Amino acid sequence: MWKYLCPKQYAKNIHQIDIVKLKEKGIKGIIMDLDNTLVSWNDNTVIPEVADWIDQIKEAGFNACIVSNNNSRRGEVLSKSFDLPGFWKAVKPRRRAFRKALKMMNLKPSQVAVVGDQVFTDILGGNRLGLYTILVRPLNKREFVGTLFVRKVEKVILYGLRRKGLLK
Repeated sequence: MWKYLCPKQYAKNIHQIDIVKLKEKGIKGIIMDLDNTLVSWNDNTVIPEVADWIDQIKEAGFNACIVSNNNSRRGEVLSKSFDLPGFWKAVKPRRRAFRKALKMMNLKPSQVAVVGDQVFTDILGGNRLGLYTILVRPLNKREFVGTLFVRKVEKVILYGLRRKGLLK
């Protein structure tokens, strides 16, 4: 079970993800979570540094898209802001939306990274398909009430992963 919950990489934020190293690993596509990964939860404000990072990954030749559990009305607004396709109401960690993203990018799971802030949605969903998973810290402490509860369980899991030497 630990292998499904353990990210392949941990970064403080998206800016600490080395896109050159991703290319060296054969990564050609990046699936990104929306809330608390690219924008704060329930906020449509696009941070210029995040938009710049997305421009950098596009310029580096990566295919990219958003996969979010959020609704399409909010997601589409942000998708247009980032000029990225998106898949909404993904019900992560289910694999369906990840598979749609892979098909849209025309890439194999071994060629795609997923970046997100939650172990039980982004990391578990990505690992179930064999994607290269990258866990980032949430942008903001403000979150959906259900997520706040899950974060407490997530802290225990991350502590266990660190003790087992699976997470640095």
